[in-house]
Amino acid sequence: MRRNTKQVKAGSVLIGGGAPISIQSMLNVPSTDIEGSVQQAMELQSAGCELIRAAIPDMDAVRLIPAIKEKISVPLVADIHFDYRLALAAADAGIDKIRINPGNIGSEENVRKVADKCREKGIPIRIGVNSGSVERSILHKYGGPTAEALCESALFHARLLEKFDFTDIVLSLKASSVDKMIEAYEKITELCDYPLHLGVTEAGTSRMGTIKSAIGIGSLLQKGIGDTIRVSLTDSPIEEVRAAADILRALDLKSGVKLVSCPTCGRTRIDLISLAKQVEEKLKDCEKNITVAVMGCVVNGPGEAREADLGVAGSVGVGVLFKKGQILRKVPEDEILSELMKEIDAFEE
Repeated sequence: MRRNTKQVKAGSVLIGGGAPISIQSMLNVPSTDIEGSVQQAMELQSAGCELIRAAIPDMDAVRLIPAIKEKISVPLVADIHFDYRLALAAADAGIDKIRINPGNIGSEENVRKVADKCREKGIPIRIGVNSGSVERSILHKYGGPTAEALCESALFHARLLEKFDFTDIVLSLKASSVDKMIEAYEKITELCDYPLHLGVTEAGTSRMGTIKSAIGIGSLLQKGIGDTIRVSLTDSPIEEVRAAADILRALDLKSGVKLVSCPTCGRTRIDLISLAKQVEEKLKDCEKNITVAVMGCVVNGPGEAREADLGVAGSVGVGVLFKKGQILRKVPEDEILSELMKEIDAFEE
């Protein structure tokens, strides 16, 4: 059961309050490259990204906002640090959401100006806390960036905004430690009802980063915690979006193709590993809400994968196509992929 939270709106996307869990990523093109940033934003939208964040390190970077928004329809988020004037400029330029730490932009008067501007424009603010941004006084109190320290820092920043009657807030409490990240998010749910942006920060390269993110983000989502997610990878942001979508599909929180494939064994008589990878690649952009099975042998094929909508099981030089557990026909090994794709294309949900 999903945790009941306050709901905020970033452009056309609702966050929290029972809204679908949205997928985020961040541009990694230098902010000075407007053309490249626009192109990557368009690619992210095509890949299924539902909120796109851009770093706004200086006033020149504010030019990214209208340039990108002219070409995409998904909300754009400004990543702001230290200078409150960047937040004000981003808001005036049409940004849909701001990521900031109110405590690092100077005086409370600066915080009030940002809160007033965002309230006026209907722009929500994500307070992004991570293990490297916790205040020294809080670190000293807890002896380091513990889960309790992350929670106290997040609530400290939230209280600054609340002081100026601003509550369209999203919280994130990221850590590179999966255990610490999970603990922090579990604790914050007991202390407030703000929607939560989930992520494991500095998760690593594609392989390990995806694993850590799947464990951290996935375990929280399975408990009903979390309203929007980002898989942070040292890789293309397109891969972040695909990994995030896979996590949601694995938990039945997002529609789309689910691929089932066996790990192979001594009974396997076709090149199943290559076939499964080809099927996965072919289906990466398929939006049909179906389960496709790629199995190594007829012993376990239609039986173990009987709940799949469509599938194939290998035999000696051939593949046995099946639908809802019932065998359709045999096809030569070199035609398995094309014949399976024909069945998928013709399948009606």
